Amino acid sequence: MTPTAEIESIESHAAEFQPRRFIINGHLQTIMGNYLPRLNSLPAPEATLVEVSPGTASQIASQVLCHCHWQPEDVRSSRPTAIIVHGLEGSSDSQYVVGNSNKLWRAGCNIIRMNMRNCGGTEALTPTLYHSGLSNDVLAVMNFFVAQRGLRSMSLVGYSMGGNLVLKLAGELGSDAPSELHSVIGVSPALDLGPSADALHRKQNRLYELKFLRALLSRYRRKVALFPHVYDPNLAIGVRSLRELDDRITALYSGFAGAEDYYYRAAAARVIDQIAVPTLILHALDDPFVRITDESCSRLEANPNIRLITTHHGGHCAFLAQPDADTGYDGYWAEHTLLRFLLANA
Repeated sequence: MTPTAEIESIESHAAEFQPRRFIINGHLQTIMGNYLPRLNSLPAPEATLVEVSPGTASQIASQVLCHCHWQPEDVRSSRPTAIIVHGLEGSSDSQYVVGNSNKLWRAGCNIIRMNMRNCGGTEALTPTLYHSGLSNDVLAVMNFFVAQRGLRSMSLVGYSMGGNLVLKLAGELGSDAPSELHSVIGVSPALDLGPSADALHRKQNRLYELKFLRALLSRYRRKVALFPHVYDPNLAIGVRSLRELDDRITALYSGFAGAEDYYYRAAAARVIDQIAVPTLILHALDDPFVRITDESCSRLEANPNIRLITTHHGGHCAFLAQPDADTGYDGYWAEHTLLRFLLANA
């Protein structure tokens, strides 16, 4: 599909989200969004390591792995570039990252699929853990590629935990955001970390929490094996909630006084009123575990640079609408909506 045809396809579907037939429930949306097969026609990526934190006399530098897809060199710098940041225990190969990348690529954009620290099989490339407060890693990646490739139009796209990271960065930059940053987009962003962690521990969400815990504890044990002089394996014993893991492990090794201090300082909610670039936030009211408080909603709505779209249905990072074969609409409403916003602000 040509970029023009892709843009026409974006405009052809309804702007208001209507859930896919028989997939209305937020849990069904969330689960199906993770497991529906996706077509991937992206060219082979260029793998690039980006240093996000320098080394010291006592520890190695921290690097993140980015998978990049570049438009032809003669137009590359003038085309919009999207840095896509995955969620908790995701990677550059997460379904929504691949789905967005294909649409953005067909629309003529450059794509940078960013792995957070330790993700995408990169535990050995950093002595640290990863957490929701590392917004400067996204800034380091953006600055690196702007300098290396002369890019003039950058957009940050984050899902869930990645949504918190890109929104937090935009708030921290405020009116000092670089001129190359044209838009920021958060899909199901976990911008209120404490309420979302507590919602994840509710009985009806325990399967999600246990899935995250198994993955996080497994990753922690890999870090113990790689850096035995840094991490205590006994801290992983008996952890039964995400809040407990963050209190025992994340906070301890990341410079926070405890889980509550971490959730406050790492949350984008603390700085959203300072966002000064065009920003889109998509949030479903039936998201099983990400919560945006009334106070945060009020602050988002009071910021003229932010467009907050809340839907009654959509689950977590899913927003599965009814496909339309006649127009080529695949039903991934959030992906089409964010692409339209990105292109409008490019």
